[in-house]
Amino acid sequence: MSTTASQRTSAPLRAQHVGSLLRPAPVLEKREEATQGKCTPEELKAVQDAAIASVVQLQREVGIRSITDGEMRRNFFYEGMFEGLDGMTFEPNRPLEDFKGKIRRTKGIHTEDFKYLKSLVSPEEVKDLKVTVCAPVWLHVRHGSETTYDHSVYANDDEYFTDLLQAYREEFNELYDLGCRNIQIDDPSFCFFCAETMISAMEKAGIDHEAMLDFYIGKYNDLLRGRPKDLTVGVHMCRGNFRGMHYCEGGYERIAVKLFNELDVNCYLLEYDDERAGGLEPLRYLPAGKTVVLGMVSSKTGLLESVDALKARVEEAVKVICDGNPERTKEGALNQLCISPQCGFASVAEGNPISEEDERQKLTLVVETAKAIWGTGM
Repeated sequence: MSTTASQRTSAPLRAQHVGSLLRPAPVLEKREEATQGKCTPEELKAVQDAAIASVVQLQREVGIRSITDGEMRRNFFYEGMFEGLDGMTFEPNRPLEDFKGKIRRTKGIHTEDFKYLKSLVSPEEVKDLKVTVCAPVWLHVRHGSETTYDHSVYANDDEYFTDLLQAYREEFNELYDLGCRNIQIDDPSFCFFCAETMISAMEKAGIDHEAMLDFYIGKYNDLLRGRPKDLTVGVHMCRGNFRGMHYCEGGYERIAVKLFNELDVNCYLLEYDDERAGGLEPLRYLPAGKTVVLGMVSSKTGLLESVDALKARVEEAVKVICDGNPERTKEGALNQLCISPQCGFASVAEGNPISEEDERQKLTLVVETAKAIWGTGM
């Protein structure tokens, strides 16, 4: 494959991972102690700080430049935004009418974590750091309009999202002011619209899934409208990653046109690790100026893919893009692609059923493959 692709100097970089990394045993042990009240929050934080420093070093050693904190402070990928906002309460045994208060962001959510991550790298590396954030539509897609918010506080979805998106906007702005230039929104909900089982369930429930997809895309665009030009925002679309297990199947064909042409993000991190993700054909709709990160390395198993096999799949993706866009050159199509594992290694704290050595080998493979494909352009 040609290595004439242009040098990437900003996100998304050619070789990356989705965000979460395996929690080392001391973090899991101290987290359990904290749950049982056997250690202080400060003691837990100290262990997490040490683990973050360790995974930063891991990423440097293997050649990953889009460094994250591995989500070492989280139990689940979606932790952070919602429970950190005023007006949000998570007490499932309380009746709905007890939930009161408008949503407001009165403090930083991921900002302190970014400050610590920033303290571990050189000033030149800061622009490549990546912050992962749960999608703003996550609670709504899980619980619907009836139970996501108190109807004595918000009369409808638009009112709810107006305040929620403002809180997200404030968080993104502060992260930007701190030097963050790469935000990844983790959103499994888009894959619901790819799965026949999910579509059938929505239709049975009387839900207009096309209108719902349009609604969510519109809310993303409301959030991201007017963002700084040098802030890269990507969306990772996941089919489930609970200790190596998935929850839905289906290719991107059903949503590809809207996904690539209407959703106002810079890049799409797509799962392509096995047959349940469907084929690469939806990439024919990828417009110029946007990037797809091909998640072709599995984080669910220790079985190691080969550089040659990954290169062949990237070549196939280039062909699909060019066949769908005759004006696009191979070099141009190649410039629109990057590579990564299909998901994080630990979307939940317990992690996927692989070892830390497996994780290192997978990350090394991603970097080696990127070098083999893009050469100095990675």
